[in-house]
Amino acid sequence: MNIIEFFELSTGKWFSQRTLHHLKSGELQAGKSNLMIEPLPPTDAKIVQLCQQYNIDPATLSGGFQLTWDGTTEGNSDSVKGSAILVPILNSDHPQQGQFLQSQGTNLNQSLSGRYSLGDDEVLTLITESPNFYVEERLWYLMPNLRLRTSLVKNNSGLTQASFCSEIRMGLK
Repeated sequence: MNIIEFFELSTGKWFSQRTLHHLKSGELQAGKSNLMIEPLPPTDAKIVQLCQQYNIDPATLSGGFQLTWDGTTEGNSDSVKGSAILVPILNSDHPQQGQFLQSQGTNLNQSLSGRYSLGDDEVLTLITESPNFYVEERLWYLMPNLRLRTSLVKNNSGLTQASFCSEIRMGLK
């Protein structure tokens, strides 16, 4: 499996349950959300715009993926909604490692690049870092409709969070 195949397997509507642990304070938070992952062709305007920022020809890519979510956190009745675009850049010499582009929300000008590795055990690791933060996310499938995800987020002010999510596919739409 390569990163494109991994995300193609991820398309659809997912129900996600998560536990977030604030490591400094020891506080735990539970949450749940609905997550939708949709493939986008390389000709999609969002993909083209994101690729232009990094001088990448979108015609050389297989496309990307749009993620949208709507969730809640325990103790907070406000819904948290968001979206992101993810564009994997397959490395033909080493298909198990490469880069990806990512933008959050509707402002494609606030984008990031990161790196990925897909292990022999088919665990995908995504790493995004900047001078202000470091994010490491690991995703894997127990079954085609059951996916697990962990993340570690650190920022330069010393905040560190770890989370665990179990995600169940609810359908393709």
